[in-house]
Amino acid sequence: MCVQKRKNNLEEFPGYQLSIFNSQLTMPAQPKEIVEKILGSLGFTATVEEHKLGDDLMLDIKADESGRLIGRQGQTLADLQYLTNRILFQQDQSAPKVMLDVGGYRSQARDILIKKAKDAAEKVRRWGDAVELEPLNAYDRRTVHQALKDDPDIDTQSVEVDGTEKKVLLLRPKKH
Repeated sequence: MCVQKRKNNLEEFPGYQLSIFNSQLTMPAQPKEIVEKILGSLGFTATVEEHKLGDDLMLDIKADESGRLIGRQGQTLADLQYLTNRILFQQDQSAPKVMLDVGGYRSQARDILIKKAKDAAEKVRRWGDAVELEPLNAYDRRTVHQALKDDPDIDTQSVEVDGTEKKVLLLRPKKH
């Protein structure tokens, strides 16, 4: 499942009511119900649990076919999350941002990413030089920024990578 992010709005198509699953997809702005409806329409049997993460909401999906829901390098999961948020914000623009996880995949990847970021921060502290992390998507960059925001010695900055949507994260010593 690969979704192209479109710049135009769904309102451009008269009479379009998110009827992408052969029946009209009219749903309340309830993230858990939206995900359950999408998964059911795609033929997945799954349970969805809600967890609060600060101002955001994490929906943990448990399914027999978790590998298919995660996809290569988490792309299917990212696409499902994009669709969920798109539907949710279409119905309620004040709704919290929803993050999806399948079988702990995102949690585990998040822990690994935070460890990499803290190791890089230690190199910055030790050597005093800037360290560049690999290109990251917006979700991962936000995770690193949040993990290092209270570090008194480290400053983080996102920098564009030519020719991609991704950006690298620069870690450098804070100027005191």
